[in-house]
Amino acid sequence: MTDHTIADASTLNGWRKSTHSNGEGGSCVEVLDHHPAGVPVRDSKDPHGVALLYPTMAWNPFIAALKAGEFSV
Repeated sequence: MTDHTIADASTLNGWRKSTHSNGEGGSCVEVLDHHPAGVPVRDSKDPHGVALLYPTMAWNPFIAALKAGEFSV
């Protein structure tokens, strides 16, 4: 079975914060581009915590659906 997590997300470099995050310490999501196993996603408030690893083939349609407004807030 393929592992879909990275135990300590701080072991990876190059995280970028969502453009929808603000500087007020609220909920922030960070992603890492160009990871060979998929798209790691972590909570910016817990940089040493677990990152979830999403398959690239699932991530791209998810982002397209977000941009198209297919999810309600």
